[in-house]
Amino acid sequence: MFLTKTKSLLLNAALCSALVSPAFSQSTAPVTIDVNLAVVKEPMKPIWAFFGYDEPNYTYMKDGKKLLTEMSQFSKGPVYVRAHSLLVTGDGEAALKWGSTNAYTEDAQGNPVYDWTIVDKIFDTYIERGMKPIAQIGFMPQALSTKPEPYRHNWKPGDNYNDIYLGWAYPPKDYNKWSELVYQWVKHSVSRYGQKEVESWYWELWNEPNISYWKGTMEEYIKLYDYTADAVKRALPTAKVGGPEVTGPSWDKSQVWMKAFLDHVTKGKNYATGKIGTPIDFITYHAKGAPKLVDGHVQMNMGTQMRDLDKGFEIVASYPTLKKLPIIIGESDPEGCAACSEDVSPQNAYRNGTMYSSYTAASFARKYELAHARGVNLLGAVSWSFEFEDQAWFRGFRDLATNGVDKPVLNVFRMFGMMEGNRVEVKQNLAYDFKRVRDESVRGEADINGLASKSANSAGVMVWNYHDDNVPAPDAQVKVSVKGLPSQKMMLYHYRIDKENSNSYEVWKSMGSPKSPSEEQIRVLEKAGQLELLTSPEWITPKNGSATVDMKLPRQGVSFLHFKW
Repeated sequence: MFLTKTKSLLLNAALCSALVSPAFSQSTAPVTIDVNLAVVKEPMKPIWAFFGYDEPNYTYMKDGKKLLTEMSQFSKGPVYVRAHSLLVTGDGEAALKWGSTNAYTEDAQGNPVYDWTIVDKIFDTYIERGMKPIAQIGFMPQALSTKPEPYRHNWKPGDNYNDIYLGWAYPPKDYNKWSELVYQWVKHSVSRYGQKEVESWYWELWNEPNISYWKGTMEEYIKLYDYTADAVKRALPTAKVGGPEVTGPSWDKSQVWMKAFLDHVTKGKNYATGKIGTPIDFITYHAKGAPKLVDGHVQMNMGTQMRDLDKGFEIVASYPTLKKLPIIIGESDPEGCAACSEDVSPQNAYRNGTMYSSYTAASFARKYELAHARGVNLLGAVSWSFEFEDQAWFRGFRDLATNGVDKPVLNVFRMFGMMEGNRVEVKQNLAYDFKRVRDESVRGEADINGLASKSANSAGVMVWNYHDDNVPAPDAQVKVSVKGLPSQKMMLYHYRIDKENSNSYEVWKSMGSPKSPSEEQIRVLEKAGQLELLTSPEWITPKNGSATVDMKLPRQGVSFLHFKW
């Protein structure tokens, strides 16, 4: 849903005056972003249409279903969803960094008992909305764990993060029972949803096995992968299976893990079959940034995330038989703990406002460029961000909505959803290219840049004004020059995320930050959470296929220019 912000003639006049204000022009040099729609880089794959979260039982709760419905509408293609704990033992109660389905238990004689009720409830919620699961095979059911007690944690923000890694993180005591569990799950899925549907899913093993999410050894993870892949393929030979979901490929230890895994699947002896090699249809790993508090303000570190991405791409590209396999960045975020709230982790104060949205715009643009430069097949990058039921308003979790109200970052994905066709040229004569962001992050000038696409009857240009340091700065004067448009009458829509537009958080603060907003206040907040037009749509006729848009773009603001003919 897109809302036009009503502006008076007086306000329009003030804005036009600000655009040419001599005082403003002295404070910051104008930036020109040159877009050439005729120079195609590659198809504009919806790598952004991937989301994930720790708490699977939020999926079918009130606000979870509402948010999933909105997410499903972003893209003409499917939106993929990845959730933890789909095989964890428990009663289905949702809690921070916890979830359960009770899919596997055993009777008194040790015989398997399968119950897909909660798993089906989760996947039904996706399928009903045209979404696709990245079916994460994990974690360990209590009856199979080599250390079944203690099993469930009761972690909360501020607690030691290592408290979460209990019995669900251990290897199975019986690999054959584990294999049969996986086989039964895939067979059940085919029976319930149909072979064609399940063939479109991605089945993956575990999460971050190179840290404490896996309490076994590297070889034990590889063994588990062999048994898992064999079970998936026995149940459905055309199913897609992959791994290893390691985190931080720029770390030396992670590189050892990732290379050992890829060496094994290409030329190692399979633990389950005794043959050489193991099926792998896609490759997964994680990439995270590293914000911190500096002199009382949040300082992001996009470079850390980009180096993780790039090192993983480099490793995959070094395997000739794997280089063209799809890559899914299973978690791709500004930092590593969605459930660590701002009130106990002040470096996470970027999450409610526009810093999160501008970071998302600038970082996804570089993901395209890094993958293109390495010649690898980036299929998607999972934003580990969903919603948290029954929590304080704008508490500062890494989420897309709060109590059913969309946060500014969600509107970046709405912008991405309007980018179709091919990714096209944006001249790299600006302060930052993808290499500089990777190597230095954004610590000098602001990163004022763009990402552009063109389809048969539309073009989209996303423009951002991002900086790692969340401190006040003058608005930037930006000129967007677009070439290669048809020389015909067309409509131009200018959408904006900033302090005044598409920003429920600022509206909530203007209400006095109510802990329990009234029904009327909630309606106002819901409206403010939608993507808004900065100005009314206008008809334009490009001259010789060219058009220029001048704008004043605030720090951490994002604009989207949508040309439709």
